Amino acid sequence: MATVDVLLLEPIVGLGEEGDCVRVRSGYSRNFLVPRKKALTFSAANKNQIRAMAARREERLRREKEEAMAVAARFEGLRVVVAVRTGASGKMFGSVTAIDLHGELEAKGISIDRSCIQLEQPIRELGQHSVQIKLRKDVYAALAVEIVSEDPIVGAAK
Repeated sequence: MATVDVLLLEPIVGLGEEGDCVRVRSGYSRNFLVPRKKALTFSAANKNQIRAMAARREERLRREKEEAMAVAARFEGLRVVVAVRTGASGKMFGSVTAIDLHGELEAKGISIDRSCIQLEQPIRELGQHSVQIKLRKDVYAALAVEIVSEDPIVGAAK
């Protein structure tokens, strides 16, 4: 198959970041990337543009990391309390999922993408839990979650 080198103008999942020079099939370049202004055909004349794009990418990545660090700082000392329905024995009805935690964070004024909440399995027990929040691939925060019963008598009996 014929391939061609292209210069990416924006990040493309599975292919690369903006400013990267990647080798793709010529049809993909000719029919999709170039007409949609997602890439340019690579040539020696594009070298200055590559340098400028690399500088913009570094600036954007630095800015995104600073923003993620600022959001991670808001998680320091933050504790989320989730009240759930329980039976007479103190066993939970259902579980607490990432959707529930996302709603609690939104109520506290912290807006993050729901997919950032790294919860392997839903929480099915009362008590203290620690949940990892992945803000970027290199920025993580820990969220303290306390699951309590809506019925104060059941929560005290446990």
